[in-house]
Amino acid sequence: MRFSLFSYIMLCIMCVCPGVASAAETAVPSGVTPLPNGITIKSGEYTLPGSGATFYIKGSSQTLASYLQDCKLRLHQAANYAKADIGIVIKSKKSVPTGSYTDESYTLSIAPRQIRIEAQTEAGAFYAIQTLMQMAAQQRRLQCCIINDSPAYRWRGLMFDVSRHFRPKAFLLKQLDAMAMLKLNVMHLHLTDGAGWRIQIDKYPRLTEFAAWRRERKWMDWVAQGKKYCDFSNEAYGGYYTKDDIREILAYATKRHITVIPEIEMPGHSEEVTSAYPEISCSGKAYTDYDFCAGKEATFTFLQNVLDEVIDLFPSPYIHIGGDEASKGGWHKCADCKKRMESLQLKNVDELQSYFINRIEKYVNQRGRQIIGWDEILEGGLTPNATVMSWRGTDGGIKAINDGHDAIMTPGEYCYLDYTQDAPFKEPLSIGGYTPLKQVYDYNPGATLTDTQKRHLLGIQGNLWSEYIPDDSHAEYMYYPRAFAIAETGWTNANLKQYDSFKKRALGLCEMMKADGYKTFDLAHEYGNRPESKTQIDHLAKGCKVKYNIPYGDKWKAAGDVTLTDGIVGGWTYTDRRWQGTTDNMDVVVDLGAVKDIHYIGANFMHSTGPWVYAPEKVDYYVSEDGSKYDHVATIHCDIPEGYDALLFKIYGTVYNGKARYVRMVAHKNYRDGAWLFTDEIIVN
Repeated sequence: MRFSLFSYIMLCIMCVCPGVASAAETAVPSGVTPLPNGITIKSGEYTLPGSGATFYIKGSSQTLASYLQDCKLRLHQAANYAKADIGIVIKSKKSVPTGSYTDESYTLSIAPRQIRIEAQTEAGAFYAIQTLMQMAAQQRRLQCCIINDSPAYRWRGLMFDVSRHFRPKAFLLKQLDAMAMLKLNVMHLHLTDGAGWRIQIDKYPRLTEFAAWRRERKWMDWVAQGKKYCDFSNEAYGGYYTKDDIREILAYATKRHITVIPEIEMPGHSEEVTSAYPEISCSGKAYTDYDFCAGKEATFTFLQNVLDEVIDLFPSPYIHIGGDEASKGGWHKCADCKKRMESLQLKNVDELQSYFINRIEKYVNQRGRQIIGWDEILEGGLTPNATVMSWRGTDGGIKAINDGHDAIMTPGEYCYLDYTQDAPFKEPLSIGGYTPLKQVYDYNPGATLTDTQKRHLLGIQGNLWSEYIPDDSHAEYMYYPRAFAIAETGWTNANLKQYDSFKKRALGLCEMMKADGYKTFDLAHEYGNRPESKTQIDHLAKGCKVKYNIPYGDKWKAAGDVTLTDGIVGGWTYTDRRWQGTTDNMDVVVDLGAVKDIHYIGANFMHSTGPWVYAPEKVDYYVSEDGSKYDHVATIHCDIPEGYDALLFKIYGTVYNGKARYVRMVAHKNYRDGAWLFTDEIIVN
């Protein structure tokens, strides 16, 4: 990242440390993000020389020295340690890949006449430099202090979905700079998915000649055409990374102590591959199957050849193999899959998927690497050495941990950065949902774990899926400042986190990044959650008992039986656990406790087509005084135009002047298979 002097001024102006001079006068360590874990303030200040400070490294490597000479501190190499303005001692030259524990701790001592850094590894020294760079101000006056710092977790990552919308190499290099500043140490590249293959594989040139390109630039338009009719063509939208591109990205990342993890998706999300090489699909036909065929030996030959080239290219200890959302639809009727299941005495396709993942894991292990998969790899039995990336909440990660496996927490509710970060009406198009900065920041991955369990918790990762994010600037906007929160959660001990302080620092970082050419969310003008959700509402049905004629499901049960009459209205998204959802109709009866005068009955429903949430086709209301004989009050039909895809809250209400004790609501779900129906409160007045 190109750190301009203006950037440092803005950062320091925005951050104030209680008990010391303002950051406009001296830079303070409490203005750094992520917040260091141990700070001791000393009297005095140190001013970096205006003509450029000098450094000297004991236990030096040319990598760190080269970085220091290129960074905006304008450092020059001193003749010896004693004469250096910034003296660095690295006690061990051993480099350990991310995921196998490496000591990233450091001590940074700022005294009136010198700065000294001590670290066990070059990574620790590098992070001390990041702290120092954030503290630097226009006059280069730094508060004297001693910082003893080390990360809370060893895995602090961001995921980049370059399949749905391709990101050029320059974009990834730019993000590596931002990640280094934030002490993030894992870049997870989602290189393959149905929308495009993004890495050169010499043995299978059709993957980049054909499957890396599609007719429609926007993923939404591609899906709208119907996937099996999509045109992959080398004259259309797309792109891929050559092996030289990957080598350049890896070299740039290594210099910044960031491990790049490649993901080759399997067995699902693979329609681009089965279209290019249909012989490894169940049907043998292009544009027909989304999953690799688990019954054909040709499939495993193909994947092993691909993995060979990926492993030879990437030095990371992990290879991500996806494993999520495999439809397995073709497996049920595939003769090859049935034959495989019979020969291995497998009961169902879930066990066949487990066989698939186990076999791939064994091969990857033979090549000296380990696999990571999304939490669906738990289905049918967890593979022996796999690490689980838990995205469907935290249950998958906890289950893996309890079984003795490592896990990385990335639950969608807190760590999916493709959800809108402010009021949807003012934000660019997204997949839906609402995940503001505070929600990301408040997540504590180890909150419910014992000390023994925490040994298997590698850390945290933020994911930005790009289905609705075609432009690079839009992607940056979605990452920042929420990536700041991921970074602080991964680095700073949970007991030191405090949102109000963090937000002040985040405001300063946003200004700094804007000055350096990044697009960030306008945190200073954040609108916030849906106003109706901020206070409880009173009405006749509040606190009343609700009978469910059709049971609600476990996934989105909100507060259970009390949800629809608790006086609590939902926010911008159903993930706030205030909205109750089902893929069935809703049929509920509210018991008011006694016969009462009624003048209005209504309920609010969510419409957000990105996550497949639709307002009901119609809602019927009935009333009764005795609970046996019901009178039909009204039918309210949906009047939302077909194809309307923006977030909408639709009230299905009716005036009714009469008496009743029991109020029945029947909401008829949208006609689409798999459509969700969400409501937050039944209001009776």
